[in-house]
Amino acid sequence: MQTSIEKNGIRLTADTHGGEAVSLQKDGKEYLWNADPAFWGRHAPVLFPFVGSLRNQEYILDGKKYPMGQHGFARDMEFELTEKNDSGIKYTLKSTQETLEKYPFDFTLTITYTLTDSGYETRWTVTNDSDRYMPFSIGGHPAFMCPFDGSDDYRISFEKMGFAPSHLTIHTIADDGLINTETKDLPLDHGMITPTDELFAGDALIIENRQADRVSLLHNGESYLTVKFNTPLFGVWSPAGKHAPFICIEPWYGRADGVDFEGELSDRKYSQVLKPGETFTGGFEVILL
Repeated sequence: MQTSIEKNGIRLTADTHGGEAVSLQKDGKEYLWNADPAFWGRHAPVLFPFVGSLRNQEYILDGKKYPMGQHGFARDMEFELTEKNDSGIKYTLKSTQETLEKYPFDFTLTITYTLTDSGYETRWTVTNDSDRYMPFSIGGHPAFMCPFDGSDDYRISFEKMGFAPSHLTIHTIADDGLINTETKDLPLDHGMITPTDELFAGDALIIENRQADRVSLLHNGESYLTVKFNTPLFGVWSPAGKHAPFICIEPWYGRADGVDFEGELSDRKYSQVLKPGETFTGGFEVILL
């Protein structure tokens, strides 16, 4: 079931399936990807309780192995619409017998979308309803319209505390979806780079250690969309070789396993851990310019 809210010419539509934002319009212009399955059949999924792929598609908890697909299960589940007002939508997902078999923790996940004067905010809260420590990851995967023709008219811009970095240190993804150990240097031109097929030939760009807190899309030198965040890492992705007309800007609290990872669930890099009864809050903001 889809629900829309509108303010100052900005209209946001979200769906109970996955608690996912599916449309973002300003003055009738669409900014979110339309989920055309020829390129990628999603709009802006929420990744929980895992971000990325796991080694051997499983994780280890207290010595026991549990199978788990890429990005967890929340994006494919039905949420409950628990609140709606003129400027906000809240969705809630609680653990079920089905989720407990995959991920043996009781939890409550809420996703709140709030319209601002210039876009919207996404806020995640995760509460540990179980009686033991709960490791998890959570992240966003929003895809934004960006004609992907390799022309100089389009740029991706990175900022850190208002400054444009000269380069980024990135991790790339191996064929099995895990994170390569080696890093690469990505030179930037006044904080900017052109989105090309070659840029994403190694899948997503994984940028750790808070190297940026704003990522913008530009057309003809002018920013038209910015994602603002304070997450420990983020990804930038578009499917290689498809000339896909969108760019994903993905703030994360967590990431895929490294190619050499052999630890337990709580050992995963950037894993968040909640005490019984404790609540985590995070998210990001989308600004239309």
